[in-house]
Parts: sequence; structure tokens; C-alpha cells
Amino acid sequence: MSLAPRAVLVHRTTEYEELLARHGTHGQAAFFLSARGRSVDAVRERHERTHRALAEVAGAVPLTWRQTRVERADLDRFLFGPEDVVVVVGQDGLVANAAKYLTGQPVIGIDADPGRNPGVLVRHRADRARRLLPYAAGAGAAVDELTMVEAVTDDAQRLLALNEIYVGPRGHQTARYTLDLDATEPAPEAQASSGVLVGTGTGATGWLRSLWEQRSSALALPAPADARLAWFVREAWPSPATGTSRVEGLLDPGQGLCLTVESDRLVAFGDGVESDALELTWGQTVRLTVAGPRLRLVH
Repeated sequence: MSLAPRAVLVHRTTEYEELLARHGTHGQAAFFLSARGRSVDAVRERHERTHRALAEVAGAVPLTWRQTRVERADLDRFLFGPEDVVVVVGQDGLVANAAKYLTGQPVIGIDADPGRNPGVLVRHRADRARRLLPYAAGAGAAVDELTMVEAVTDDAQRLLALNEIYVGPRGHQTARYTLDLDATEPAPEAQASSGVLVGTGTGATGWLRSLWEQRSSALALPAPADARLAWFVREAWPSPATGTSRVEGLLDPGQGLCLTVESDRLVAFGDGVESDALELTWGQTVRLTVAGPRLRLVH
């Protein structure tokens, strides 16, 4: 017999919960914020809205289904199953945090704080969960298949991201590496910069776009479902040993951007999650390309 669907509710610790963990009581948290000219009331209201949304979604799960919850910090230890319907309750970034751990499960993004989030990935309100859950589990559910980016090292370490992958120094040092593009004429170029960003059309609404606008780039950024990636070198430095002729571009399916490390240590992390990074040492190569898996985001 096949298992009944399982609703997996993904959420994150609220700012209010973090304040209580740090200061112990509501009163102490209120005193801490008031001493800085801020009120705890707005923070608590956002906390309560998030928990109301979680409760409403949990109550909408069909009685014949199983359900569980997973906090963002525990995603790397949680085992998703093929029968899961993943419901992300929170912000757009939380969808990106969960995406790398999925293997084709449908994802419903629930905006826990409407009007505060852009709603690019958390597209629905909590009151729609009762209809969306059985719909997402059905064979005919309409989904957007969003492109992801993948980094693979020469020793087979692998990293996935929905928005972008950053390769560079962990702090403010200079990254030194040789940059090479698959199937292109120019020779590899030695570079010194503050890192390289490779991202998707979904990421083109965030960090990638800020780089694109900052340099008034003429690149046509990909759309979220496009099977292409955009890449930018951050603050490339010209010197007798390093060049700046290859600082942006697009990657088609099957094409990769390769970086061979010439620093003591660089890192590669996805979607801003520095705690889940690949450590790259001198002489190691990492290749960034369009990932095979896609995020299946329910309309």
C-alpha cells in the first residue's frame, strides 16, 4: 500500500522567540528594546501572526494525511519523503532554504506576514491551505519548475541553491583563483576579487540584481524558469598577474563556470546560508552549472 501524503510544515524561529531566548522574559526583552528606542509590541505581533498562520495551515491538513513540522535550523537533518507536500510558512527566503533538500516534492509557499514580504515565492495566504494541500498532492497540480544552481568540487562535494551560490573568501580578504568557462575560446584568466556569484532567474530578483544594477550591465537576466544562469565577478582587481576581462556572463544548460583556487581557503555557500558551506583549498576546482533538480512551486 502507498503511504498517505504527509504535510511537512517548514517554519523558522521568530524574532520574538530569539529575543526571549536571549533575554529570558518578555519584560527583559521589552526593556532591552525600549532602551534603544524600539518597542517589543511590533515584534510580538509579527510572532503572533506567524503562529496563527502555522495553526491555520496545520488545521487545514486533511484528516487522512500525516503531518509534521521542521524548523529551518533542522532542515539539513530532516529526511523528506517522496509522498511529502512541503508547506513553507514564512518568508521568501525560507523557500530557498528548503529547496536544496528536496527531490521534486511540491512546495506551497504561505506568506505568514502579508505586506511585509515581496511574495515572490510565498505566494499564498494561510486561508488557502485547505484547498491547496489536496490540489498539490494531485497529479494535475500546476507548478512552476524553478531552475536551481549547482556547485560540484573535484572531490565530489556538491551544493545546490535556488537563488545563487557565492564562491569567495569567508571574510574580507581577496579571493585568488583561475576562472575558466566550458567550451569557450578565451584562455583561462587568473583573477583577484571579492568573490564570484552564480545565480538563477529566481536569484535575479535579489543579490544578482543588485550587482547587475550596480554595474549597469547589459546582460539579459534569466527568468525563474529559464534553464540559464547569470554570473558576476565582484570587484575584480587588475594587476600584472590578474585580469578583469571576464567579469560577467550567462551559462547555458550543460555549460559550466570553473574556478581553480589559488588562495589558502575559499568557501562556497548557497542562498546566504554560510553555516552550510563547502571548504575549498589551494589547487581545488569547483564547477558551477545549472542543476538537474528543479523546485516545483505550486501556483
